[in-house]
Amino acid sequence: MVVPGEVKIGHVDDIQELRRVQPSVVPKRYVREDDEQPVRSRVCTSLEVPIVDMEKLDGDHHDELVRLTVACQDWGFFQVVNHGIEEGLLDAMEAVTREFFMLPLEEKEKYPMAPGTIQGYGHAFVFSEEQKLDWCNMLALGVEPAFTRNPKLWPTKPEKFSETLELYSSKVRILCQKLLTHIARTLGISSNTFNKMFGEAVQAVRMNYYPPCARSDSVLGLSSHSDGSAITVLQQDMACVGLQVLKNDMWVPVKPVPDALVINIGDTLEVMTNGKYKSVEHRAVTNEDKERLSMVTFYAPSYDVVLGPLSELVTEDEGSKYKTYNHGEYSRHYVTNRLQGKKNLEFAKIGPTTYH
Repeated sequence: MVVPGEVKIGHVDDIQELRRVQPSVVPKRYVREDDEQPVRSRVCTSLEVPIVDMEKLDGDHHDELVRLTVACQDWGFFQVVNHGIEEGLLDAMEAVTREFFMLPLEEKEKYPMAPGTIQGYGHAFVFSEEQKLDWCNMLALGVEPAFTRNPKLWPTKPEKFSETLELYSSKVRILCQKLLTHIARTLGISSNTFNKMFGEAVQAVRMNYYPPCARSDSVLGLSSHSDGSAITVLQQDMACVGLQVLKNDMWVPVKPVPDALVINIGDTLEVMTNGKYKSVEHRAVTNEDKERLSMVTFYAPSYDVVLGPLSELVTEDEGSKYKTYNHGEYSRHYVTNRLQGKKNLEFAKIGPTTYH
């Protein structure tokens, strides 16, 4: 999301520079407490998130719609293939992202992420001097609608950065609209329900760079969290596995599939489906030897949309589990709080919460 917060915090060192100067040293501020360390987590490598074929969905194959239903209901995560975004454009997006992160620090610092905001280059979601930090550099930008953009934060280097991101984002937007159409169908509601309600949907992008880390067993590239979006689209490079999804109290690595995109359900869709489809905690781990990139698009309703469970999905037996609220309010709440599991969704819950 791209709504500015108000919390101020001091300087945070650039991860790539830390590693360049002292490659074998990891400052204490990045080393997690025992219960958060990857080395102490239960990891399940025998499970794999479902793969959904968009061509079959668009072709109205019943079996593929069932596959999507199961993916949304049982996982909250899936990968899509044959999604309509050309391999060359995926490669170009990855290339300009990598090029940007490889620029000298003084060039990247021309686009600073100011304290209390989540646009620009730097660290987001940092709210205290004692807080454990993620082993990650990021560049976050508002894309749509136009008022969410801060043109001064769009890099002029690499030369084709803006051009590539514009084209890539337009294709991802079409994909999100198609996905929401099919997700509505799996719920037995009108296929245009979500797209009609969302108005001029908000779209933001975040590019993450995870340098190698000498203590990859004890740090996190990105803290465990669920997304505040309706749906999120992730492009991960093929270098190594970094994304992990929480399922049955175990972390399942999401193995990169060539030319696939990873999709996940966000908090907003959990609310609108009255919990039928849930947002899922996920995190990024680091690698001792390899760097990793990811390009993430967040897609959500317009800020002025009033959200709550859809009436079609609230029954006498199962009443409304979430309150009605303005989406802009939740976006502000989300970006002014730490990434901490599904804790942010307590904002929308009615009655006792079970999130941690």
